[in-house]
Amino acid sequence: LELAEKVTNSEDEILEKYLRLTEHRIHAHRLRCHGDFHLGQVLFTGKDFVIVDFEGEPARTISERRIKTSPLKDVAGMIRSFHYASHTAFRTQSGDLQGTLANSSEVQAWLAVWYAWSASAYLKSYLAKAVPSGFLPDRIENLKLLLDCYMLEKAVYELGYELNNRPDWVHIPLEGILQLLDK
Repeated sequence: LELAEKVTNSEDEILEKYLRLTEHRIHAHRLRCHGDFHLGQVLFTGKDFVIVDFEGEPARTISERRIKTSPLKDVAGMIRSFHYASHTAFRTQSGDLQGTLANSSEVQAWLAVWYAWSASAYLKSYLAKAVPSGFLPDRIENLKLLLDCYMLEKAVYELGYELNNRPDWVHIPLEGILQLLDK
């Protein structure tokens, strides 16, 4: 309840973050992207990785899924997926936490480190390959702004999903939203 209240009280900050997108032109390309990119869409075959399920976000219409967008939207989806993975590490198949160890602040701190490291390594690797191609924003400030907005959009979407499907998990997107707002 406390997390939800903090997010609700942050509505103006959330809107301000999106408003910053309209303040100046961002030079970047839009591409046809995956649209629902997360760890569950990446399969390891034993010698290679395969990306599956290219039909996009199930809650969007087919025409919405066809709209070209920044590939940073898929990057944001994967980074949010690392956040989920760090939070679900101690959950059983039924979704219950496994013992008191999962609630310890020491374990939570290590999971936060794992998330930050995984997200950073993924982003660094992605940017090393993508920046030279020229389809990303030409200025680092614009790249950061777009990525932050896409991550916030994804976390807000996740909040709606969890409220409708897994209410016990709403803390994950709530924490993600607050983290993106630096709270």
